[in-house]
Amino acid sequence: MSAFAFLGTLEIGFIYGLVAIGVYLTFRILDFPDLTVDGSFTLGAAVTATLIVAGQNVYLATLLGTLAAACAGLVTAWLNLRFNILHLLASILTMTALYTINLRVMGKPNVALITEPTVLTPFEGLGLPDMYMKVIFVAICAIIGGLLVAWFLYTQYGLAMRAVGSNKRMAQANGIVVTEKVYVGLALSNGLVGLAGALFAQTNGFADSTMGIGTIVVGLAAVIIGESLFSSRSMLVIVMSCIVGSILYRLAVSMALNADFLGFQASDLNLITAVLVALALVFPKIRNEWKAKRAVRENSQ
Repeated sequence: MSAFAFLGTLEIGFIYGLVAIGVYLTFRILDFPDLTVDGSFTLGAAVTATLIVAGQNVYLATLLGTLAAACAGLVTAWLNLRFNILHLLASILTMTALYTINLRVMGKPNVALITEPTVLTPFEGLGLPDMYMKVIFVAICAIIGGLLVAWFLYTQYGLAMRAVGSNKRMAQANGIVVTEKVYVGLALSNGLVGLAGALFAQTNGFADSTMGIGTIVVGLAAVIIGESLFSSRSMLVIVMSCIVGSILYRLAVSMALNADFLGFQASDLNLITAVLVALALVFPKIRNEWKAKRAVRENSQ
C-alpha cells in the first residue's frame, strides 16, 4: 500500500469514526436499531455542499448539515414513539424518504465542491501537504467528537440515557422521561453521522445521492471491531475504540483491495465488507468459547 493510499484510508477511517460513535449511541446505549444513518449521512453532505455552492459560510453550512441530519433522527424517533411503529421499520421509512429529499436538496444526483471553499481552506496556508492536512483535521474532529460524547455519557443526563437503554421500565419507574431520552439520543446519533457526511463531502470534493449506501454496515463493523479489541467498561475507552475500529476496518478493506494475490477489484467492495463484518461478529464468540474451554482445562488440572 502506498503512502498516499494509507493516508487516504486514515482520512476516511477517522471520518467514519464519527459514524461509528453515532451507531454506538443507538445500537448499544439506547438499544434502538437505527438504519436512518444511510440517509442522514448523505443529508449532512447534501445540505452542506448545496449551501457552500450557494455562497454560504462553510462553518454555518456544516452546522446546518449536521442539524438537518439530527432532524432526520428526530423523525425516526417520532414515528416510533408517537405511532408505535417498530424501530427498524420507522428508520427504514425515514431512510427511504431521505433518498428523495437528498435529491431535492441538491437538485441533481451530485454536487461538486472541488473549486469551492471548505472548512480546510483556512489551513491551506500552513505549508502542510494537502493529504497530511486532511488527515490531521479529520483526526482532530473525530477525537474531539469522541471526547465530548464520552463526557456527555458520564453526565447525569447521559447516565439517564444509558439507563433507558438498559431497562426502559426501570428507568421510567425511577422518574426518567424515556421518550425524551430517545429523541435526544437519535438526534445526537444522526447529527454525528451528518457531521461525518459534511466532512466527507468537503474533504473529497463532492456530495452524491448514493454516498450513504452501506453506512450502517460500516458503522456497525467499526463498533464490533472496537469492542472486540478493547473490552472495557470505561465510556471513554469504548467511544474511542469505535474510532480505532473504523480505522482498522478501512485498513483491512484497503489491504484486501490492494492485495494482488487475492484478485479483488473495486467492484468487490460489498463482498469484502460482508466478510469483514461476519468475521467481526464471529470472532468474539470464538474467543469466548476458547476462553471457556481453557478455563475448564485449567480447573480440571
